[in-house]
Amino acid sequence: MNLEQLRGFVEVARLGHFTRASEYLHLAQPSLSRQISTLERELGAELFHRARGHIALTAAGEALLPRAQRMLAEAEAIRDEMGELAGLRRGRVRLGAPPTLCISLVAEAISAFHAAHPGVDLHLDESGSRLLVDQLAVGAVDIALITESTGPPPSGFSLTRMPLLTEELVVVSAASQPPVAITPAIGLEHLATLPLIALDETYELRATTDAAFRSAGITPTHVLEGAEMDAVLRFVERGVGVAVVPAMVLFDQPALRSVRLTHPMMRRTVSLAHRADVTPAVAVAAMRDVILTTAADYARRDPAITSLLD
Repeated sequence: MNLEQLRGFVEVARLGHFTRASEYLHLAQPSLSRQISTLERELGAELFHRARGHIALTAAGEALLPRAQRMLAEAEAIRDEMGELAGLRRGRVRLGAPPTLCISLVAEAISAFHAAHPGVDLHLDESGSRLLVDQLAVGAVDIALITESTGPPPSGFSLTRMPLLTEELVVVSAASQPPVAITPAIGLEHLATLPLIALDETYELRATTDAAFRSAGITPTHVLEGAEMDAVLRFVERGVGVAVVPAMVLFDQPALRSVRLTHPMMRRTVSLAHRADVTPAVAVAAMRDVILTTAADYARRDPAITSLLD
């Protein structure tokens, strides 16, 4: 049994098709089929139910899959760490983060990390927190920033979470227009009277805001729904309406202003997560340290953000 056999097995299981897996791995299909057959002989068990146009894992395949994923992830970590012993001149970091963090904390952290370690390859997976937990499970990302509302991780692996900060959800409007309120904070009743730009329903922030309105028995006035975070901020900047966003996305946005939201005050917790059973490579640990420093700095810059770091 070798890593190439395990990699081939994992990709066939993921894609459910030998041809697509061979194309992804840049292998001839007969070579991939031989790898899988050899692996099955060595293990003494069939790993796939093979039917015309359909591939499914056997019970043995289902038992092997999470272990194979862990072995491949650990092998990647070892390979990266061996290359990084020369002082982080080489290496790779695969970071995952939700879109709301990619335009704020992550952008600043990546900029600082790249300036310090320009030889390290960086890969960013911009996805929702639930999907990022799945990506951690299969070793597709090394570390990820996730939010508190993320559910339990998939079975078969443990997740280490380090809470970084809590931040309030605030109401943002165009700085070129009159403030939405003369007070430092507004409630849901006031917010419901304003033209509201709503995020796409895949955002957890949208679900949080909608739930707050439902709980209060209030119907908001939507002027636009379904936009991504970058687009929402641009629409707000142009005076289309207001939006409920995390406090930190307002950093370095002089064309926008914000007012705090109370009754109820809504917060979210941002944590840094990685697999508990995979030792972070040197470059990944260095990125973690940069993220911790950046998160602490954000908390010092805005009263709506509170650091959870000691």
